[in-house]
Amino acid sequence: MNTETLQHVALFDKCKTFTKARELQAVGLYPYFRPISHSEDTVVVIEGKERIMMGSNNYLGLTHHPAVLAAAKQALERYGSGCTGSRLLNGTLDLHERLEQELAQFFGKEACLVFSTGYQANLGLISGLVGRGDVVFLDKLDHASIVDGAKMSYGETVRFNHGDLAQLERKLQQVPGGTGIMVIVDGVYSMEGDIADVPGLLKICQKYGAALALDDAHAVGVLGPHGDGTAAHFGLTDEVDIIVGTFSKSLASIGGFAAGSESVIHFLKHNSRPLIFTAALPPANTAGVLASLDILQREPERRECLWQNTRRLQNGLRSVGFDIGPTETPIVPVLIGPLEKTFLFWRKLFEAGVFTNPVVPPAVPPSHCRLRTSLMATHTAQQIDHALEVFARLGKELGVI
Repeated sequence: MNTETLQHVALFDKCKTFTKARELQAVGLYPYFRPISHSEDTVVVIEGKERIMMGSNNYLGLTHHPAVLAAAKQALERYGSGCTGSRLLNGTLDLHERLEQELAQFFGKEACLVFSTGYQANLGLISGLVGRGDVVFLDKLDHASIVDGAKMSYGETVRFNHGDLAQLERKLQQVPGGTGIMVIVDGVYSMEGDIADVPGLLKICQKYGAALALDDAHAVGVLGPHGDGTAAHFGLTDEVDIIVGTFSKSLASIGGFAAGSESVIHFLKHNSRPLIFTAALPPANTAGVLASLDILQREPERRECLWQNTRRLQNGLRSVGFDIGPTETPIVPVLIGPLEKTFLFWRKLFEAGVFTNPVVPPAVPPSHCRLRTSLMATHTAQQIDHALEVFARLGKELGVI
């Protein structure tokens, strides 16, 4: 063995001392990376047992829709399994361009650009537009992809307290005139389920010459008169500069997009490193999104079912005494409190056949741990009522209610 391999590598010290996950695994409370062996829409099989999926972002229940599966299969056979190249070079399909045209029309924008993931859409948008001398403002509860996109840019990042528009304005007042400014927020916040105050944000952005971008990951298919997102929900589509989002929620696939003016999208096509230096969205996924977008518009009753289910779960949880915070959407967090109790509650729900997502630090403060639930249009009333019964029983057993 040579001398180099015997040397202590300080880089790996943090890996050896990271024990939290192993401790949870040892006591059977580790909730992450649970492999699903079979899925049938609202029911999944994990560890050989069927469980009601109450932790998915499949809001419209389209991942198993026959038209989506057929479109994906047809594209797989026509174009193959992957693009094996970036959009800039050999990876652009006619499917990509068709999807961009349909998304631009759907969101009321001049143009659209499709990315390989929703995460990359935010990375590409922010790092592509915010350069040296520019400033990007983030809500403190913005998604990690927004935070990372800001880090990746060469501009200055300024954060403001969640929903605190007065603080945002005070910080904007300190920016020298003529500076390039972007304000980017979640349309629907993924852990709280509340909706951004778009009218208030627009008023401030227009006053200080800032571009407003909305991440509509959890709003597409959920908010708006046609499922067309947060800006449309407030009737402000024309005023919001950029709408960014993902295909991995209501649109039942993977990928992301940014929609805005033709000049902005043209610039991003040639200056967004996450777009230029990664392989294009595979054909089957692209075709699946096109089919999902078509169903979203043809079957508005799905959105109506989603909201009926949302009200059923929200009202049921509140009626037995659970704190679900300020949620206004199908994202329904159940506040538990301490970390240990949250993991224990998750495990007992899991054993009772209900799958949820525990949300713990650093995503939330140590005393605000919660179980994040989310609804699908395809959940049945019986499934929701069963989940409510289990929640109520365990809530009393563990002293949460």
